[in-house]
Amino acid sequence: MSRNKHEDRIALFIDCDNISYRSIDSIINELSKYGIVNIRQAYGNWTKENLKNWEDKLLEFAIKPIQQFDYSKNKNATDILMTIDAIDLLHTKDIDAFAFATSDSDFTPVVMRVQEEGIKVFGFGEKKTPKPFMVACSQFIFTEKLMSNVTKENSEESIEKTTRKSGKEMRQDTWLVNVLRTALEQTMDEYGWANLADIGQYINNSTSFSPINFGYKKLSNLINEIDLFDIYVDEDSKTMSIRDKRLAPI
Repeated sequence: MSRNKHEDRIALFIDCDNISYRSIDSIINELSKYGIVNIRQAYGNWTKENLKNWEDKLLEFAIKPIQQFDYSKNKNATDILMTIDAIDLLHTKDIDAFAFATSDSDFTPVVMRVQEEGIKVFGFGEKKTPKPFMVACSQFIFTEKLMSNVTKENSEESIEKTTRKSGKEMRQDTWLVNVLRTALEQTMDEYGWANLADIGQYINNSTSFSPINFGYKKLSNLINEIDLFDIYVDEDSKTMSIRDKRLAPI
């Protein structure tokens, strides 16, 4: 029997050497939108003083700490163990999605390997995260954006005012504009209109895009602000469709 998408099982791997303990609340909150994070493992050398702040978070969110001593000063053994465990889990457990919380590009190969099995991979990291890791993920979200949203979660208006990109800024982002227009072209009907849900699904399947990285909780909010598309909302079904303004009749 198939499961509802909100019952999907997600495995979360946390590289505590390369992610802040302050971000774990928002990471788990975000993943909970997509399923149950029933495997939560945090990797690091817990004898080190710099990981002490993680202890309360491990208890609060029922995260299993995985100890890895540093065998060499020049190589991070934590990365190797985390990679091995992820691959083992890929072949031994029925997991619907993987999530990697790290700002380290060394995990790019394991992300690509998981993707080869048709399994979605969520990535979380700081803005310094190398691009190869970001683009390898099905969806990548900057932890700075998530943390900003959580601290102001009771005021969506204040969130957008302080963290969102303006329509002008987004229109100048060539990558973003290409992502949106390509998704529209691939899903539109003969009149140039496409359902926003179909566009969102195409984007999720083809890029690591997330509206959160631009300061918007939903794709629809971003579409409204970027002002590149005509918008139609069906009052009965409450669904949104869009069309490239360049295709509109003169």
